[in-house]
Amino acid sequence: MNKYYALYKELSKIENNGRKIGLFRTICSIFGGCFLSYLAMTLLVFLLPGTVGESLTVPIVFHTIVWAMCSLWISIALTKWIALMRVFVPSFIFSILLVIFYNL
Repeated sequence: MNKYYALYKELSKIENNGRKIGLFRTICSIFGGCFLSYLAMTLLVFLLPGTVGESLTVPIVFHTIVWAMCSLWISIALTKWIALMRVFVPSFIFSILLVIFYNL
């Protein structure tokens, strides 16, 4: 239990130099933004009316701007813990919604 608390304390420290993004937040923003945008694109295919082939063009165009916005949103987090939560919480929500819409 103590090592998990120490890990949490290490991840929740605010970085001294705010001008440097850091490798951890950069990797989280690139891969997390890509993962979130693909989940949003897939969810949008289920939500748009019509067949999958017809409703595929909007999410493909939508993907690039969402990836950029998600990556920026993740990279400006104050701590590493907030960056991780900005990746995992929306991913979990999108995944649950995809499971719900897929089974309808």
